[in-house]
Amino acid sequence: MNSAHLYDHFRNQVQPALQSKLEELYLLGYGKVSETQLWGFLTKKKWKKPKEEIRLYEVVQEILSLEPGEFMNYQTVEALKSSEFSFQNEEDWKALMK
Repeated sequence: MNSAHLYDHFRNQVQPALQSKLEELYLLGYGKVSETQLWGFLTKKKWKKPKEEIRLYEVVQEILSLEPGEFMNYQTVEALKSSEFSFQNEEDWKALMK
């Protein structure tokens, strides 16, 4: 079930802001993040409850004001949800404690 988000129609218009945020994440040492990953975070987490009449400048502002830690926390939780990580597995514990 992959329904369209209310803000999806802004995606092409805000592409320069998305690119800027991706470059910022890279320069801060967060590795290579894709535009799809960033947009997924925005639509699934940051804009979980979208405003009906949001303006383009508000969407751009929210993208540019995104804190890298917010995005990385979300990515970490999503990775743990989708992985085979288990607190009962000793190897997983060792990897976590590195």
